[in-house]
Amino acid sequence: MDKKLIIAAGALALAMTGCDQFCQGGAASQTKTTLVTDKEKYSYALGAHFGNQAHFQLVTRDSIDLDVDVFIQAFKERYNEDSAKYLMVDSVVFETLNKLSADRQREKEMKDSLAAEANKAAGEAFLAKNKTAEGVITTESGLQYKVITEGNADGATPAEGHIVKVHYTGTLLDGTKFDSSVDRGQPLEFPINAVIPGWTEMLKLMKVGEKVTAWIPSDIAYGPRGRGPQIPGNSTLVFEMELIDTHAAEEPKVEEAKPEVKTPAKAEKKAAKKAAPKAEAKPAAAAPAAAAPAAAPAAAPAAPAAAQ
Repeated sequence: MDKKLIIAAGALALAMTGCDQFCQGGAASQTKTTLVTDKEKYSYALGAHFGNQAHFQLVTRDSIDLDVDVFIQAFKERYNEDSAKYLMVDSVVFETLNKLSADRQREKEMKDSLAAEANKAAGEAFLAKNKTAEGVITTESGLQYKVITEGNADGATPAEGHIVKVHYTGTLLDGTKFDSSVDRGQPLEFPINAVIPGWTEMLKLMKVGEKVTAWIPSDIAYGPRGRGPQIPGNSTLVFEMELIDTHAAEEPKVEEAKPEVKTPAKAEKKAAKKAAPKAEAKPAAAAPAAAAPAAAPAAAPAAPAAAQ
């Protein structure tokens, strides 16, 4: 079960009941019309915050169809640990929530699949008509483009392994904008093969300074899976693209190990060291025996705190 959904559900219950109604198991208080104490004020503020959040997540975003009375009943019982009133044991609660999650996922997949089929049909119809428009060029892959501004006469064309800098605005066929470097005021720089196939193909047909409108079929864009909520599955994409710069990627520098240079002096010193006989270790001379004291001292001297 989606953790966000559980949090939102709890927030909704808290917001709709007010903590004072059930936190201590007491009777429900009357609806407040004024806020006097600090406790009343922060309780209301928390309820308003959680209520807004829960409404967005459960109603606006997820469209959960709740029986609010049953929902609040269960929330109160669980909060107060009133097990005698439980209508579901924990195992059934989790089983039910898992079923809800699975049902919603299945519904989403079915909805997305139908939308993807519709998008594919709409894209194919658009491209079939658009290919006959004046100035539109269609490539073997199905990519369509129209030159808006010619590139520089001596402008470079991107090649395999190049790094390109591009300004762009991307929209769906209905004009919905999903991304724009122009709006951000910062062109995008990237390896030419690090993007969707339709972009890579388009860029290799452009010169620096050139601007085009490109229509990219879904099979060389994001395909049936799409990309998040902004780009549904099988969407034909429209891009206004300007190639600002292109250059070959720099090869990584690899430092080679340098051989040791031996000077004559070093070589002679090393040879002399190898030829020199090793000195034999001599046994240490035995120390003369100390004369025994006439009488042992009454107590041994204290040991130093640390050796020198």
